[in-house]
Amino acid sequence: PRVCVVGSGPAGFYTAQHILKHHGGALVDIYEKLPVPFGLVRFGVAPDHPEVKNVINTFTQTAQSERCAYYGNVTVGRDVTVPELQRAYHAVVLSYGAEDNRVLGIPGENLAGVYSARAFVGWYNGLPENQGLKPDLSCETALILGHGNVALDIARILLSPLQLLRKTDITDSSLAALACSKVKRVWLVGRRGPLQVAFTIKELREMINLPGARAVLDPADFTGLESAIKDAPRPRKRLTELMMKTALEKPVEAAAGAAAPREWGLKFQRSPQAVLPSADGSRARGIRMALTHLQGSGDSAKAIPTGDVEELECGLVLSSIGYRSLPLDPAVPFDSQRGVIPNSSGRVEGVPGLYCSGWVKRGPTGVIITTMNDSFDTAQSVLEDLQGGVLDVSPSREGFGLVESILRSRGVRPVSFSDWQKIDAAEVARGKAAGKPREKIVDPAEMLQIIGH
Repeated sequence: PRVCVVGSGPAGFYTAQHILKHHGGALVDIYEKLPVPFGLVRFGVAPDHPEVKNVINTFTQTAQSERCAYYGNVTVGRDVTVPELQRAYHAVVLSYGAEDNRVLGIPGENLAGVYSARAFVGWYNGLPENQGLKPDLSCETALILGHGNVALDIARILLSPLQLLRKTDITDSSLAALACSKVKRVWLVGRRGPLQVAFTIKELREMINLPGARAVLDPADFTGLESAIKDAPRPRKRLTELMMKTALEKPVEAAAGAAAPREWGLKFQRSPQAVLPSADGSRARGIRMALTHLQGSGDSAKAIPTGDVEELECGLVLSSIGYRSLPLDPAVPFDSQRGVIPNSSGRVEGVPGLYCSGWVKRGPTGVIITTMNDSFDTAQSVLEDLQGGVLDVSPSREGFGLVESILRSRGVRPVSFSDWQKIDAAEVARGKAAGKPREKIVDPAEMLQIIGH
């Protein structure tokens, strides 16, 4: 059986890995729109979290299996359609992730100084489409809307001492911009309360221990929570206790003449109503927020506006309220309300032989391990359908042979995994010269030039 996987992030690679491991004869081809593989492991994981990127070693082993092939620089839906892939393969798995972000839907959202977290993370991580972002970091106060790990990542990058960032694979141009940054205060704002934050204890602890930055948490926000967390699951309980302990700690007095430290804090039960324009209307100068009260408890609590509002001055607004998947091809059913492909255990509804895994299957939540389990679940559906005869493998399919002639007729040249390894070697060499693990190449044209395309 010939299987193709669209997308080379964790969902794509874990799906391929599981199929190759549990079916001794399956051939798996992985298609990726960029020349370089690994999706959010390369472009989403924070540069100062290199240990999270170790999964790349496993993915590389999968790609180097003699039954697996990687074709980068191929945009499915444009260079080759999903129906064309279905004619070439016995099974097609869509694992292309979430390449858009949710919008706030408030006035002033499009002012200069307002950015999506997705674009900002892509900017400092070298995602080609975000290299023109040039965020304005000339203000002292930044405000991040959202209480997830991505929001904490951004706050940490904005406030980290430069000598820490210099040793990471952060891009050269974003490091230069951060070196000139005037930002010294970051507020992370959420619509709900301390018991509903979505970040994890590891990320919170890292933020609390960040050198040269102090946490500003209001003890009043945590009144009465001791009793509320008595029966909470252990991770939630420990996370809340750490916030409470931090809120109650007395700030260490700075030595006379010492520079005021950078600071960050969490603000709760505030919902953004409008980004406020500067006097000339050209850029953001602040944000108006509705104060909320919670209806219900736990993860299902809803934030209801109380009628009171508050304004906060900030010249930089980052919206970290979630990523969003987009439809890929008119031939594929898509639920635009939920931003997912309708499916059952990864089987796309009403289209036999078509599957999905990762964020486009279940929505943009969870960490790499969540995606791994989810992808194994989809791969298992493919294996069951192969074994149960649901997928007819009697007609032989040409796989990449057919796709290659389609791509050639459209002037598209795919990038192989050994091509990627040449790009990888060039990045590592450039990084070595600068004392970094790698210096990412951010221009796809330059990537293709290195491999002589």
